[in-house]
Amino acid sequence: MSVVRILIWNLADSKTSLDELRGQLPPVDDGDVWIGNDAQERFGLVSLNESLPDLAHVRDLIGKEPEIAEEFDALA
Repeated sequence: MSVVRILIWNLADSKTSLDELRGQLPPVDDGDVWIGNDAQERFGLVSLNESLPDLAHVRDLIGKEPEIAEEFDALA
């Protein structure tokens, strides 16, 4: 069984904006994707890999841990 991890940050009260993050995101492995929603000022990561990429730089840029960090079982 595979695990899907979803991390979401609210950028409205963070140290950075989505535009600033776009240029500084570390590369991710196949199966991971950065996501963003400009209108709601939210940013995140969807990961299908066994472990998450190193997120220290992202946390430093944003200034906090993600508001949402959930794991789901992949059904298909």
